[in-house]
Amino acid sequence: MLGFMINDAEQKEMEYMIKRELEELLMDMEDNRIDQMVKNAMKERYQTVFNLYRRIASREECMKYMPKRTGNQ
Repeated sequence: MLGFMINDAEQKEMEYMIKRELEELLMDMEDNRIDQMVKNAMKERYQTVFNLYRRIASREECMKYMPKRTGNQ
């Protein structure tokens, strides 16, 4: 396991950047023009980025970006 120390300003900046990435991935996954194989890769990336977000954000904030469960997962 690796770890690093960040100050409050850096935490806020990381939180902001990760939230933007999550929102962009969600928006792209809803785009009908994107191939399903690409969407599957995006879902994997979303899960990885969400796991990073869970480490720095509050529980309430995480609930806003909680991955939705579908029947095919």
